[in-house]
Amino acid sequence: MSDTRLVPHETAAQAAIHTCWPAAADLWEENLDPARAEFAAFLKLLGEGGQKLVIHAASAEAEASAKAAMGAGVTVLRNPYGDVWARDTGPVFALEKAQLIAVRFRFNGWGGKYALDGDQQIGLAIAAKAGAQLREIDLVCEGGALEFDGEGTVITTRQCLLNANRNPGLSESRVEDRLEEALGLEKVIWLDEGLIGDHTDGHVDNIARFIAPGIVACQVASGSDDPNAAIYEAIARQLESARDAKGRSLKLVRIPSPGLVADEEGEPQAASHMNWVIGPRNVVVPAYNGRVDGVLTALKPYFEGRALAASPASHILSGGGAFHCVTCNQPLV
Repeated sequence: MSDTRLVPHETAAQAAIHTCWPAAADLWEENLDPARAEFAAFLKLLGEGGQKLVIHAASAEAEASAKAAMGAGVTVLRNPYGDVWARDTGPVFALEKAQLIAVRFRFNGWGGKYALDGDQQIGLAIAAKAGAQLREIDLVCEGGALEFDGEGTVITTRQCLLNANRNPGLSESRVEDRLEEALGLEKVIWLDEGLIGDHTDGHVDNIARFIAPGIVACQVASGSDDPNAAIYEAIARQLESARDAKGRSLKLVRIPSPGLVADEEGEPQAASHMNWVIGPRNVVVPAYNGRVDGVLTALKPYFEGRALAASPASHILSGGGAFHCVTCNQPLV
């Protein structure tokens, strides 16, 4: 790991957390207003304790909606974007000495699936608002594909970063080299695949999260109809055999999954209790299927000084993700 470059763990103090307000009626359709209500609920929990929130709004209507829903105390800016997934379209922020660095990977619409006007620009707007120095990286990657421990380790998936729709022709070792060079990393832990129905091709923030250095949460199947049961067990085995940048074996914390969460056609959606966000007072966990209480109980001992809070996410999920997917952390310098 670089002596001067670090992506902090998300329990570290954050100067701001950025998000993009649901704006596109043609994308969200009947879920637009319910998704906005879910945004307001989880963002208010995230903001407790004085966390600065920066909400980007793509239109005058979205700006008015965000201001009405959130009230005073948040910053709302007019900036264009395609949709709300700021974890992926925004930069990955790193600290280098006393400088904030906005690392920008190449973004290709999640393997060419969704090419939306504005999604190439919003990362620049977030970086500019943060006052960060830009660093452009020749690798197709999204923030949701990377989970950092704050001590030089990242977890990612082969399904995403080694996918022919992202980085054709690049070997695993070459991808590792580019990640390590860009972000000051020492260790890349590879998982094979993510959730069934995940349009991002296996983003790690739905399947494995560092609670703290050396401690990783992953899910265990809930119900006999859980479509990801075998995937959860494979993830656990891979994590149990891994070592981090400090040479430590990882302690696993297994939390219950939401079980089967189906769309209108009965197909599994990529619902995950892992897609939490961390504020100074609350860890806000997406809730589905009434199974989140066991998650809060399992995680509570590991987030000393913070409360565990559940917030509904089913309408945000209709767009393809949840709370972590729609936020971009700007660490305090």
